[in-house]
Amino acid sequence: MTDGTTHYTRPDVAAFLAFLIAQEGPKMEELPPEAGRAMMRAMGELADAPRGEIAHVEDRTIPGPAGDIAIRIYDNRPDRKVGPVMVFYHGGGWVIGDLETHDPYCAEAARQLDMPVIAVDYRLAPEHPFPAAPEDCEAATRWVADNIACTGLVLSGDSAGGNLTIATALTLRDKPASRPVIALHPIYPAVTTHHDWQSYRDFKDGHLLTEGGMKWFGDQYAADPADYRAAPIDFPAEGLPPTLLVTAGLDPLRDQGRAYAAKLIESGVPTTYREAKGNIHGYICLTKAIPSAAEDVRRNLAVLKAMITEAGE
Repeated sequence: MTDGTTHYTRPDVAAFLAFLIAQEGPKMEELPPEAGRAMMRAMGELADAPRGEIAHVEDRTIPGPAGDIAIRIYDNRPDRKVGPVMVFYHGGGWVIGDLETHDPYCAEAARQLDMPVIAVDYRLAPEHPFPAAPEDCEAATRWVADNIACTGLVLSGDSAGGNLTIATALTLRDKPASRPVIALHPIYPAVTTHHDWQSYRDFKDGHLLTEGGMKWFGDQYAADPADYRAAPIDFPAEGLPPTLLVTAGLDPLRDQGRAYAAKLIESGVPTTYREAKGNIHGYICLTKAIPSAAEDVRRNLAVLKAMITEAGE
């Protein structure tokens, strides 16, 4: 079906969006941050699949630039030989989201990639505005390189976490960690602070991520648009590792993700681009409410696994 113009919407996506529109109560941008965080956790309990079976899950704290950072380690085969590990940065507009909101996805990634996944609980705005989040992600990633037995790092994250994936990769490109970054997987990433994109105009209302929500996130995060960590699309991408960048077809952020994939290709970065046609922003955490999203996740991770294997050859 279509959403009133020419944009294909999957039936299960349309049903979920209709459910959301029918809900009463305040919008996220009308709430204080703590209430917004509770709303995202509640949405995950309602709309995401459970974690499922996984052999090893461990919560730890590690030193950061402004105090301890919580991390969660997932591994479905803890007796494995040393190999690459994934470092994951959750989404949520740098304001909401935590280890719990992305717990099912991280477990699924650990199972499907057959490698350890380490999720980072970086500081959130507005209590800790830009650049607290990228500083924590850099510190945590360096800690993983120094303290977790591995041959290389795979960086990944969704939305704000997709931004942090690219930002951390750019930092480590110029000031390397003790282990190389061998692949990137930004998922519907934010790569600029401006909104002059056709997809923003097309999908800014009624597709989960809204114009009001994006403004709410941006105001609290208070990123500096002149900083590469806020707007990586405006800075050189040469020398980044092989990248799998994915977007969603009905996402306000879709076109900036497409543009960044094009920039990577033009910069000589081995790049694979995938788009979840007819799906919305946030789908990796909506696999119960949108069953077809589980197949998007599976296909994304299959491509990423092949890229990681190739990087190790």
